[in-house]
Order: sequence, then structure tokens, then C-alpha cells
Amino acid sequence: MQHEQTADLPYLRKVVGASMAGTVVEWYEFFLYGTAATLVFGQLFFPQTGNELDGIIAAFATYAVGFIARPLGGVVFGHIGDRVGRKSLLQFSLLLIGASTFLMGCLPSFASIGYLAPILLVTLRFIQGFALGGEWGGAVLLVTEHSPNRSRAFWGSFPQAAVPVGNLLATVVMLALSALLSEADFLAWGWRIGFWLSVVIIAVGYYIRTQVTDSPIFTKAREEAEQRAAAGYGLTEVFRREPRGVFTAMGLRFGENILYYMVVTFSITYLHHREVDTTRILALLFLAHILHVAVIPFVGRAADRIGRRPVYLAGAALTLVWPFVAFPMFDTGGAAMILGAIMLGLAVHGLMYAAQPAIMTEMFPTRMRYSGVSLGYQVTAIVAGSWAPLIGTALLREYDSWVPIAWYILAAGAVSLVAALIMRESKGASLAAIDAADLRRLEAGGR
Repeated sequence: MQHEQTADLPYLRKVVGASMAGTVVEWYEFFLYGTAATLVFGQLFFPQTGNELDGIIAAFATYAVGFIARPLGGVVFGHIGDRVGRKSLLQFSLLLIGASTFLMGCLPSFASIGYLAPILLVTLRFIQGFALGGEWGGAVLLVTEHSPNRSRAFWGSFPQAAVPVGNLLATVVMLALSALLSEADFLAWGWRIGFWLSVVIIAVGYYIRTQVTDSPIFTKAREEAEQRAAAGYGLTEVFRREPRGVFTAMGLRFGENILYYMVVTFSITYLHHREVDTTRILALLFLAHILHVAVIPFVGRAADRIGRRPVYLAGAALTLVWPFVAFPMFDTGGAAMILGAIMLGLAVHGLMYAAQPAIMTEMFPTRMRYSGVSLGYQVTAIVAGSWAPLIGTALLREYDSWVPIAWYILAAGAVSLVAALIMRESKGASLAAIDAADLRRLEAGGR
């Protein structure tokens, strides 16, 4: 198919912009929760035991709910998205996550309504996670299915770069509020402003996404699927036809996901426990996120030139080393050392994260791709990213040492290293050829 080899570059840039705009908004709101869980929620929405880490652990348990909901959102959105298209579901997910985030900013505290406060918080977090679970697959496929074969990892890396942009935006908002307000005012009402701002940025992201359409290869695949009874779609079909792709994707995600949340979320808890000032921590994270945004497209370009496997293997191998270097740097308490440790962690993460859209896109035929990439990406979050800050905090509480935490990160990195070793290199793969091979299998075997 000609579209697979050449692309309308201005329109491709427009598609990338639309994908990034919504992704920035949705991850801003998701990460805002993570920052607030560390700084605010443990104190406001849960009973106090006298140990501040207990409240943070409880808040991180609700944080995990969002990750548990993400695979469900991925399954539902993936199933429908493979049938009706990517664009319409992306607009719906944007509205859903915006409404849940705004309402979080309106919640009364535990002191006002007791246990109803954490119940409502968990409910809204579930809705937020469900919406985000459907967002990622649609956003990256909107880009990768429009991209040329030779540069798919580069263009597909931009929605990935939008994730740290969202985190950067959340950090900036919380940093500004914590710096401008007294600690009492920030805790009483200031943190809510960040959640209420979601209304404005959701409107901007939604409008931008109205300006693009689904890719030609998706339209063609949908038409062909409608003509063939054997061409199924959704959860059952992707597990039946492409189990290797699903489980390889999960393995690739495992260490990457845990590393990211240990760097950007648990590090706040660890440094705060080591009595580093909150505003200082957020300022250093702000600088590190800038580096992360810049690194991801660079790594995407490298994955197009030298291959997906070598880049991913480097990131997974360095994940085994990072915690043993980073935590001693954290313990110095020096701004330069803390910044260096966080930047190093995000650079290592970028080596794995940048090429994931291209890798996962090239694992599945178009008719089941939304389901495949959503499952591979989101299911891992249940056992990886969701529990990582909670596990890190529990280990810190139990041992008051970083060593068990470092071994936990090393074990996670080893899982991704094994997955990267067994993954197939797909640099330059043609999505049209993947669909053609899938069609031949259908015609040969049927149901």
C-alpha cells in the first residue's frame, strides 16, 4: 500500500500534534494524582496513625486502583476501537478523565465525611484509570498507522514524549502552588486548583483531536474484516491469534513501568523521608522531565536506524544498575546529585519507552491491533507500575534502607531484559505486509 511507504508530512505532523495534545492532558491528570497522593491525600483522606508513611501507603493503594482499571479500559476501548475506529474513542476518553479529575478537586476530606471520602476518591480514581487505559492504544496507533515504515519509531515516540510533558505540567502546577502558598493553605485548598484546571486543558485537547481522521490502513482493514466472517477482532481474537505478541509486550513493559514510577513517584516519598524539602524535590523533577522529553524522540530515531532490540536491550540492562547508583546519590542530599540520579533514571527509561509504540504496532495486524497494544501495555500496569510506589514505601518502612528497593528494581529490569532478548526485530516492517500475512492465515485456516 503506497501510504505505508510515503506520508503526507504536514498532515502527519497534525496527527502527531492531536495525539500529543490529548495525551499530555490525560497524563497530566493521572500524574497529578500521584503527586497529590504523596503530598496531600495521605493526610486528608485517610485516618491518621501517627506514622506519615502509613497514610502515604494508603494513598498509594488508591493510586494502584487507577492501574487496575487501566487494563479494563484497554480491553473495552480496544475491542470497540478495532471495530469503529480510534478517533471517536480518544475524544470520549478525554472527556471521561477530565470529569473524574475535576470532581477529585471537589471531594470533602476524611475529617468532613469520614470513610466516604476515600470511597469516593477510589471511585473517581477507577474512572480515571479506565479512561486512560483506552487512551494510550488509540493515541499511539493514530500516529504509527499514519507513519512511514522507515521512521515509525521516531514518529511513534512523540506520544510517548507527551507522557513526561504531562508529568512536567503536573509538577509545575504543584510546584507553583506549594511555593506560592503556605503549607497550611496548600493542604487546605491550594492543591485542588491543579485538579480544577483540568476543565480548561481538556477543552483544548478535545478541540485539537477533532481535526484528524483514522488512518487509511485502518479504514481498509475494517472494510476487509466486514467482508470476511473469519476476520474477528477484540480480546479473544488477539489471544487466539497473537499470544506471543501480547506476552512479549507485557514482559517489555514490566521493568520499564516499575522503573518509571520508582523514579518519578517513589523518589518523592524517599527524598521527603530523608528530609529533603518538597519544593526542592519538585523543582529537580521539573528539570529532569525536560531531559526526558528531549531524550525520547532521539531514542526513537535511533530505534529506526539501528533497530528496536539493541536499544531496548541497552535500557533493560541499565535498569539493573540504576538503583545501586541512584540511591547513594539520593542519600547525599545534594541538589546536583539528586538531579543526576533522577535524570539518569529517566534517560534509561527512555531507551525502553521510546520505541514501544512502533514495537507493539508491528506485533499485531490492524484488525486486532488496538486490543493487542492495549493489553500488552495496560495489563502489566496491574503488577508493575501500580504497586511499585506502594512496594517501595512498604520496604522503606520495614527496613529503612534502599537496598531491598534496589533489588526489587533489578528483578523487574531482568524481566524486561529477557523479553527484549526473545522479541523479534521489526525495524522497517510494513503494516500492509503484516495485514497481508494475517489475511493469508485466515484464508488458509478460517475458523
